[in-house]
Amino acid sequence: MIRERLRERWQVWAQLMRLDKPVGIYLLLWPTLWALWFAAGGLPPLLLLAIFVAGTVLMRSAGCVINDLADRKFDGHVERTRQRPLASGRARPAEALILFVVLGLISLAVAAPLNAAALWLTVPAIVLAASYPFAKRFHSLPQAHLGIAFSWGIPMASAAVSGAVDWPMSTLLMAANLCWVIAYDTLYAMVDRDDDLRIGVKSSAILFGRFDRLIVGLLQTAALLLLAFAGWRVALGWPYYAGLLLAAIFAAHQLWQVRHRERAACFSAFVGNNRIGALVFLGLAVSLPPF
Repeated sequence: MIRERLRERWQVWAQLMRLDKPVGIYLLLWPTLWALWFAAGGLPPLLLLAIFVAGTVLMRSAGCVINDLADRKFDGHVERTRQRPLASGRARPAEALILFVVLGLISLAVAAPLNAAALWLTVPAIVLAASYPFAKRFHSLPQAHLGIAFSWGIPMASAAVSGAVDWPMSTLLMAANLCWVIAYDTLYAMVDRDDDLRIGVKSSAILFGRFDRLIVGLLQTAALLLLAFAGWRVALGWPYYAGLLLAAIFAAHQLWQVRHRERAACFSAFVGNNRIGALVFLGLAVSLPPF
């Protein structure tokens, strides 16, 4: 009986953490890996790699929990989210809050071996993760808030490798990632635009209106150009730029996918950004071999 009960609750907790939908983990992980490889000039120390991979999974999970807790009264009115555990009543708010705290504490424990410079940066990381869900209530570009949150692993990675943040490179990578996040999260927001308008939730898809595809394309272009400049600064070889070129082709295909702004197509385009992040990392890893 106890085992069955725990199995049932674990399934609910896993859904709260969105472990059944790992694309968010990948989208958070790729820029962190970019930063680790740039900072280390190749394969980083394996302990650091393990810490950042585990931390990415934990922080994304914590962010999903607090997001669902904040949005539990909205999610039931949105087609895509009405079956989430809190919206459907399968989880209690207190349960979700406890889970968020536990995930945060585990994240801090995982980060404990990092140097002082990187550890100090975990504080704003937690604040950003906890505050993002409320941004959509106060301004029309919550995707920018998410972009900063999803970029915070970049200076942390730089500090973890070298003991201090390389701010010129970190700022460049953060700017590229910010543009990319706003672009792909706008595609995500386009899925819910009609529901968000009805319930009064703000998003970049609503803010950009009929210029949404144009602005997404400009943001994708800016992200790739900034990444190209980052590669030029450290004299990366042609495989890196080949990865960026393939990423640009995928980005252009996404704009074609969403030409009619259909929900399914917008969601598919959003998910496809995992391939863009992977292609950039693959080109980077080949250009910076481990030995």
